[in-house]
Amino acid sequence: MTTWNSPETTTGAAVPGPGLINVPKSCDVLAERLQQQILDGQYAPGAPLPTERDLVNSTGLSRGSVREALRILETQGLVRTRPGRYGGTVVAQLNDDILGEHIQRFAKIRGVPLHAIVEARQALEPTVAYLAARNRTPEDLAELVAISARLDESAAADVPRFLEENANWHAALAKASHNDLLRAFTTSISDLMLEVSRIENFASDEVRTLVTLAHRRILAAIAAGDGDAARRRSVRDIEAYAKHLAAAVQPPANTRSTAPKPRKKP
Repeated sequence: MTTWNSPETTTGAAVPGPGLINVPKSCDVLAERLQQQILDGQYAPGAPLPTERDLVNSTGLSRGSVREALRILETQGLVRTRPGRYGGTVVAQLNDDILGEHIQRFAKIRGVPLHAIVEARQALEPTVAYLAARNRTPEDLAELVAISARLDESAAADVPRFLEENANWHAALAKASHNDLLRAFTTSISDLMLEVSRIENFASDEVRTLVTLAHRRILAAIAAGDGDAARRRSVRDIEAYAKHLAAAVQPPANTRSTAPKPRKKP
């Protein structure tokens, strides 16, 4: 009679088990499948997704799992919910604001330091200025001219408005590049810089004057279609901006600590 012996009996060593098996949650699987269908264009922006009842019937999942999957998609900015009797879940129109919110959330949660934000702007904006000079339309140029006029007007006395118009100018510059990815990233970085620039003692008279002059020079290069000049002037603008920003956030070198000194032991 033939008998079966386990590997442990035959070899003297225990066979390792199959190990931990990670089974994805059903809501994650559904969210990923719907996400792929949206990205593939099966659901166009503004198109409704199947109702919760239809998704429950077609997938065999619980209503709770379906709702959680839709919540995941809404958090990702892929869908939005319309309230009311004839409401439902529809595919969102993706825009720069969604990416900006994610980048700002990432920067705050990760505690991204100020110098990293400035470095990101230094890496992006000169190229954006170059492309704006090459690709801008008459409408793009008119928008930059109009914002520059409002920037000059607010520079004298209205600091909050000046900071807003400065951010608007950089957003319009990115738009004029006609590169969707660069526009989205640059606008997101500009939003972070706007928050930073609201610190006390930064937007001084000197800084506001330097910013308006720099923008005029960059705008002149863009109007002339001179990409190389626009890039060089953008580099100088960002370097000056970074220098003044660093000075505003760092205490003076001769500042002494007011904390009491520890007494020496006798």
